[in-house]
Amino acid sequence: MKMLTFDEVGDALDDIAEQFPKALFRGLNGGVNLLEDAVEDPDFPDGEMYIMGEFCDDCLGKYINLHYGSFAALAKKEDWTEEDWSDELWTTLSHELTHHMEGLSGLHGLDDRDAEELAKFREEYRRREKTEERPEDGADC
Repeated sequence: MKMLTFDEVGDALDDIAEQFPKALFRGLNGGVNLLEDAVEDPDFPDGEMYIMGEFCDDCLGKYINLHYGSFAALAKKEDWTEEDWSDELWTTLSHELTHHMEGLSGLHGLDDRDAEELAKFREEYRRREKTEERPEDGADC
């Protein structure tokens, strides 16, 4: 496992962002920010689902936040290599830039897909929970 520091991830994120066309960053007046926190989805138990990044469009402007702590938690849980870190950062930044571009265009296809995928994850988790709660055949209740 390769655990990257906050500063190492910041440097990697800068390098990755430079690989994208500058046009994708137009209108992103708050830029791309790496925050230290881990953000867990409140609909899941601790450690089950992390929010890696978010596109924000609010009174502060339009910006992308990536959550170092969320990446670090998954890296530890999944035994990431340095290449895994790079892949996950690239995928997350690409995803959030897509939200930005769709927002500029008045579209919301990725929002819809994200909502569908989260609903599937929630349902899968509920099914798994029910299966784990059921005693096996012949087991004492």
